[in-house]
Amino acid sequence: MNGKHLVKRAVSSLLQTPPSDEDVELVSGILNSAEFSVWSKMQFRDQRHSIVVFRRFVEMVPDAIREERAAALLHDVGKNVSGLGFTSRVVATVVGPRSRRFADYHNHENLGAELLRSVSEARTIELVGGTAVDKVSLLLKAADDI
Repeated sequence: MNGKHLVKRAVSSLLQTPPSDEDVELVSGILNSAEFSVWSKMQFRDQRHSIVVFRRFVEMVPDAIREERAAALLHDVGKNVSGLGFTSRVVATVVGPRSRRFADYHNHENLGAELLRSVSEARTIELVGGTAVDKVSLLLKAADDI
């Protein structure tokens, strides 16, 4: 993740407004009910970010299967485990994994994969967990580089 990405992400994360009803409807049409329940527990800023990443990803991979589209929406779901708010996330990014919560924040891919293990398909889990090494996984990372 480059510095430019972090600055843009921080600015877009200042507001904790919920996504629009239309965006929530879009998400609920892609995710299965259990995935949607997990997504719904994310902070609003993360929900909005996931929708932006999803739209960018679909532009890059218009023939993406449902499991890949779900991964675009769920790619940061593990960040919720840390329980960090905006300021603490900025500090965690700067100082690194110095506490359990900061470590959880930095380990969000593995934690997200664990959250999804019983509710998602293998393809979604490997993309969220960062274990996929293919063109689609690279394009998902590119879509997240906002």
